[in-house]
Amino acid sequence: MSDWDKGRIEGQSGYMTDTEIGCDLHVPQQTVSSFLTHLKIRHLSKNLSRPGRPRITTKAQDKCIISVAETNTHVPFASLQNIVKVPASTSTIRRRLHEDLIRKWRAVKRALLKQKHAEKRLQWTEAHHHWTREDWARVAWSDECVMQKNSTHQQVWVFRHQIKEEKYAPKNIRGKSKEGDLSQMIWGCFVGNKLGPIVSIDGSMNSDIYITILRNNLLLYLDALAADSITDITFQQDNSSVHTSKKTQAFFTTTASERMFAVMEWPPRSPDMNLIENLWAHLKLELHRRYPDIATLRGSPQYIHQVLSKRLYEV
Repeated sequence: MSDWDKGRIEGQSGYMTDTEIGCDLHVPQQTVSSFLTHLKIRHLSKNLSRPGRPRITTKAQDKCIISVAETNTHVPFASLQNIVKVPASTSTIRRRLHEDLIRKWRAVKRALLKQKHAEKRLQWTEAHHHWTREDWARVAWSDECVMQKNSTHQQVWVFRHQIKEEKYAPKNIRGKSKEGDLSQMIWGCFVGNKLGPIVSIDGSMNSDIYITILRNNLLLYLDALAADSITDITFQQDNSSVHTSKKTQAFFTTTASERMFAVMEWPPRSPDMNLIENLWAHLKLELHRRYPDIATLRGSPQYIHQVLSKRLYEV
């Protein structure tokens, strides 16, 4: 550390914790703690001379490594070494990045948004930021979901030695059958704490099937909510082609005015904003918790579809 950094650490130690100082100065917390401990013992901020190989990168090169890494976040360490053109190994580059609290992390999967998508999401947020808790409690969140035989994402951990023989031993593997991609599509909705119907969909979805689902299930659900004095519902759906087709829009134009509900204009590419995604995640976990044999279920595709549908209704 430079004398300037040491002085700032010493000055801030009177009113900040070691962790707060480290975050403020972009210095590891352990480095801050070690410096203050040595300062208390020696009453000197200078480092003692020590044996070992001298640091092979300069401060300018360290800054270059950090700057390139922050700009080219996706490149591997080997490529980063070629870009910075610093005479240092990948291990040295990794240590320089660790000193600035930079590590390689698994990239988070999210919907890819263009500028126009981000602008429409912002417009939607500004149009609804004044909504109260009661307003959101009258939104009918809806969507389709595909339930696969092996849709559980729960990790399975085993005790074993780090050798190939044990890695692929039958007792240490997680079985995967060839029918694992068999699935059942469903549609569902909910309002507040009132769960709506779950409808199994055979085959692919189109506008006619979607309208039939809405007419036979959504409208009855809205009638049941009205009987519980829950009215002025706003129906939410995403912007899939089935939902925004001319047939579907014509159905909503007629039915929404007759049944006194509104249809929310949904921003594009915004599955992360739909609350029903949390419900689907819970449903998948609960399905595999109650029926752990789902992943290894055997039989014809028709039989597996029937079992999935039945068990989903039971969950």
